[in-house]
Amino acid sequence: MMHPDTEVRFINEIIGYGVVAKKFIPKGTITWVQDPLDRVLTGGEVERMHPHVQEQVDKYSFRNNKGEYVLCWDLAKYVNHSFNANCLSSAYDFEVAVRDIQPGEQLTDDYGYLNISEPFKAVDEGTGRDTVYPDDLLKYHEEWDRQLQDAFENFEQVEQPLKQLISSNVLEKLKTKLSQNEPLDSILNLYYREK
Repeated sequence: MMHPDTEVRFINEIIGYGVVAKKFIPKGTITWVQDPLDRVLTGGEVERMHPHVQEQVDKYSFRNNKGEYVLCWDLAKYVNHSFNANCLSSAYDFEVAVRDIQPGEQLTDDYGYLNISEPFKAVDEGTGRDTVYPDDLLKYHEEWDRQLQDAFENFEQVEQPLKQLISSNVLEKLKTKLSQNEPLDSILNLYYREK
Protein backbone atom coordinates (compact mmCIF):
# COMPACT_ATOMS: atom_id res chain seq x y z
CA MET A 1 0.00 0.00 0.00
CA MET A 2 1.30 3.44 -0.95
CA HIS A 3 1.51 6.38 1.43
CA PRO A 4 -1.94 8.05 1.57
CA ASP A 5 -0.55 11.47 0.56
CA THR A 6 0.29 10.29 -2.96
CA GLU A 7 -1.52 10.14 -6.28
CA VAL A 8 -0.88 9.06 -9.87
CA ARG A 9 -0.17 11.90 -12.31
CA PHE A 10 0.95 12.15 -15.90
CA ILE A 11 4.66 13.04 -15.82
CA ASN A 12 5.62 13.42 -19.49
CA GLU A 13 5.56 11.65 -22.86
CA ILE A 14 8.74 9.68 -22.15
CA ILE A 15 7.95 8.49 -18.61
CA GLY A 16 4.17 8.36 -18.78
CA TYR A 17 2.50 8.22 -15.37
CA GLY A 18 4.13 8.28 -11.96
CA VAL A 19 3.35 8.52 -8.26
CA VAL A 20 3.56 12.05 -6.89
CA ALA A 21 3.45 13.42 -3.33
CA LYS A 22 0.33 15.49 -2.57
CA LYS A 23 1.90 16.74 0.67
CA PHE A 24 5.37 16.95 2.18
CA ILE A 25 6.73 13.48 3.07
CA PRO A 26 9.73 13.70 5.40
CA LYS A 27 12.83 11.53 5.25
CA GLY A 28 12.34 8.31 7.22
CA THR A 29 8.63 8.00 6.37
CA ILE A 30 7.29 4.64 5.24
CA THR A 31 6.20 5.22 1.63
CA TRP A 32 5.07 1.69 0.71
CA VAL A 33 4.23 -1.52 2.57
CA GLN A 34 3.62 -4.91 1.03
CA ASP A 35 0.09 -5.74 2.11
CA PRO A 36 -2.29 -8.73 1.79
CA LEU A 37 -3.88 -7.35 -1.39
CA ASP A 38 -0.56 -7.42 -3.26
CA ARG A 39 -0.48 -10.56 -5.39
CA VAL A 40 2.56 -12.83 -5.06
CA LEU A 41 3.00 -15.14 -8.06
CA THR A 42 5.45 -17.97 -8.64
CA GLY A 43 7.37 -18.21 -11.88
CA GLY A 44 5.28 -21.25 -12.81
CA GLU A 45 2.04 -19.32 -12.34
CA VAL A 46 3.30 -16.53 -14.59
CA GLU A 47 4.47 -19.02 -17.25
CA ARG A 48 0.96 -20.50 -17.43
CA MET A 49 -0.64 -17.10 -18.06
CA HIS A 50 -1.63 -15.74 -21.46
CA PRO A 51 1.30 -13.84 -23.07
CA HIS A 52 -0.59 -10.53 -22.81
CA VAL A 53 -1.07 -11.07 -19.09
CA GLN A 54 2.59 -12.07 -18.74
CA GLU A 55 3.56 -8.72 -20.31
CA GLN A 56 1.53 -6.87 -17.68
CA VAL A 57 3.06 -8.90 -14.85
CA ASP A 58 6.52 -8.16 -16.25
CA LYS A 59 5.75 -4.45 -16.55
CA TYR A 60 4.03 -3.89 -13.19
CA SER A 61 5.68 -6.34 -10.79
CA PHE A 62 9.02 -6.83 -9.09
CA ARG A 63 10.68 -10.01 -7.90
CA ASN A 64 11.37 -10.72 -4.26
CA ASN A 65 14.37 -12.64 -2.93
CA LYS A 66 12.61 -15.96 -3.67
CA GLY A 67 12.12 -15.05 -7.33
CA GLU A 68 8.37 -14.60 -6.86
CA TYR A 69 6.64 -11.81 -8.73
CA VAL A 70 5.00 -9.23 -6.47
CA LEU A 71 2.19 -7.46 -8.31
CA CYS A 72 1.03 -4.42 -6.37
CA TRP A 73 -2.69 -3.76 -6.46
CA ASP A 74 -2.56 0.03 -5.95
CA LEU A 75 -0.58 3.10 -7.04
CA ALA A 76 2.71 1.38 -6.22
CA LYS A 77 2.86 -0.17 -9.68
CA TYR A 78 3.31 3.34 -11.10
CA VAL A 79 6.44 4.22 -9.08
CA ASN A 80 9.12 5.02 -11.64
CA HIS A 81 12.84 4.31 -11.69
CA SER A 82 15.49 6.87 -10.83
CA PHE A 83 19.25 6.47 -10.34
CA ASN A 84 18.81 9.11 -7.64
CA ALA A 85 15.76 7.51 -6.03
CA ASN A 86 14.09 9.23 -3.08
CA CYS A 87 12.66 5.94 -1.75
CA LEU A 88 14.45 2.69 -1.05
CA SER A 89 13.14 -0.72 -0.15
CA SER A 90 14.27 -2.17 3.15
CA ALA A 91 14.81 -5.78 4.14
CA TYR A 92 11.48 -5.56 6.03
CA ASP A 93 8.91 -5.58 3.15
CA PHE A 94 8.45 -1.82 3.15
CA GLU A 95 10.07 1.24 1.63
CA VAL A 96 11.11 4.50 3.24
CA ALA A 97 11.84 7.99 1.98
CA VAL A 98 15.62 8.39 2.05
CA ARG A 99 15.29 12.15 1.75
CA ASP A 100 12.52 14.71 2.12
CA ILE A 101 9.95 14.52 -0.69
CA GLN A 102 8.29 17.80 -1.61
CA PRO A 103 4.66 18.26 -2.71
CA GLY A 104 4.45 17.61 -6.47
CA GLU A 105 7.66 15.54 -6.48
CA GLN A 106 7.65 12.00 -7.86
CA LEU A 107 8.32 9.10 -5.52
CA THR A 108 10.97 6.98 -7.21
CA ASP A 109 12.80 3.68 -6.71
CA ASP A 110 16.06 2.43 -8.13
CA TYR A 111 14.93 -0.59 -10.13
CA GLY A 112 18.43 -2.01 -9.61
CA TYR A 113 17.24 -3.69 -6.42
CA LEU A 114 14.03 -5.12 -7.90
CA ASN A 115 15.65 -8.29 -9.33
CA ILE A 116 15.08 -7.49 -12.99
CA SER A 117 15.85 -10.25 -15.50
CA GLU A 118 17.29 -8.16 -18.31
CA PRO A 119 19.29 -4.90 -18.30
CA PHE A 120 17.58 -1.80 -19.66
CA LYS A 121 18.60 1.74 -20.56
CA ALA A 122 17.05 4.46 -18.44
CA VAL A 123 16.94 8.24 -18.63
CA ASP A 124 20.44 9.64 -18.07
CA GLU A 125 20.29 11.65 -14.85
CA GLY A 126 23.98 12.55 -14.72
CA THR A 127 24.75 9.98 -12.02
CA GLY A 128 27.28 8.02 -14.04
CA ARG A 129 24.73 5.25 -14.59
CA ASP A 130 22.46 4.97 -17.62
CA THR A 131 21.61 1.26 -17.53
CA VAL A 132 19.89 -0.84 -14.86
CA TYR A 133 21.48 -4.29 -14.53
CA PRO A 134 20.21 -7.47 -12.84
CA ASP A 135 23.21 -7.45 -10.47
CA ASP A 136 22.99 -3.78 -9.41
CA LEU A 137 21.98 -4.87 -5.91
CA LEU A 138 25.32 -6.66 -5.55
CA LYS A 139 27.18 -3.53 -6.68
CA TYR A 140 25.29 -0.81 -4.80
CA HIS A 141 23.91 -2.46 -1.63
CA GLU A 142 26.48 -0.82 0.65
CA GLU A 143 25.55 2.66 -0.63
CA TRP A 144 21.83 1.89 -0.31
CA ASP A 145 22.36 0.45 3.18
CA ARG A 146 24.01 3.74 4.24
CA GLN A 147 21.08 5.74 2.85
CA LEU A 148 18.59 3.50 4.64
CA GLN A 149 20.49 3.61 7.94
CA ASP A 150 20.53 7.41 7.73
CA ALA A 151 16.80 7.58 6.87
CA PHE A 152 15.85 5.23 9.70
CA GLU A 153 17.33 7.69 12.21
CA ASN A 154 14.11 9.70 11.62
CA PHE A 155 11.80 6.66 11.69
CA GLU A 156 10.45 7.16 15.22
CA GLN A 157 10.18 10.96 14.91
CA VAL A 158 8.05 11.28 11.77
CA GLU A 159 4.36 10.54 11.28
CA GLN A 160 3.93 7.00 9.96
CA PRO A 161 0.41 6.47 8.50
CA LEU A 162 1.39 3.02 7.18
CA LYS A 163 3.04 1.76 10.37
CA GLN A 164 -0.04 -0.21 11.46
CA LEU A 165 0.40 -2.44 8.37
CA ILE A 166 3.80 -3.68 9.57
CA SER A 167 3.90 -6.73 11.81
CA SER A 168 4.60 -6.16 15.49
CA ASN A 169 7.57 -8.56 15.24
CA VAL A 170 9.21 -6.44 12.55
CA LEU A 171 8.50 -3.21 14.44
CA GLU A 172 9.97 -4.66 17.64
CA LYS A 173 13.07 -5.84 15.78
CA LEU A 174 13.51 -2.38 14.24
CA LYS A 175 12.95 -0.61 17.55
CA THR A 176 15.62 -2.76 19.20
CA LYS A 177 18.15 -2.23 16.42
CA LEU A 178 17.54 1.53 16.35
CA SER A 179 17.64 1.98 20.13
CA GLN A 180 20.87 -0.03 20.41
CA ASN A 181 22.46 1.66 17.37
CA GLU A 182 22.81 -1.67 15.59
CA PRO A 183 23.05 -1.90 11.80
CA LEU A 184 19.79 -2.70 10.06
CA ASP A 185 19.40 -5.85 8.00
CA SER A 186 21.00 -5.20 4.60
CA ILE A 187 19.03 -4.47 1.45
CA LEU A 188 21.21 -7.24 0.01
CA ASN A 189 18.72 -9.64 1.64
CA LEU A 190 16.36 -8.72 -1.20
CA TYR A 191 18.65 -10.21 -3.85
CA TYR A 192 17.40 -13.11 -5.94
CA ARG A 193 20.06 -15.12 -7.71
CA GLU A 194 18.76 -16.52 -11.00
CA LYS A 195 19.57 -20.17 -11.56
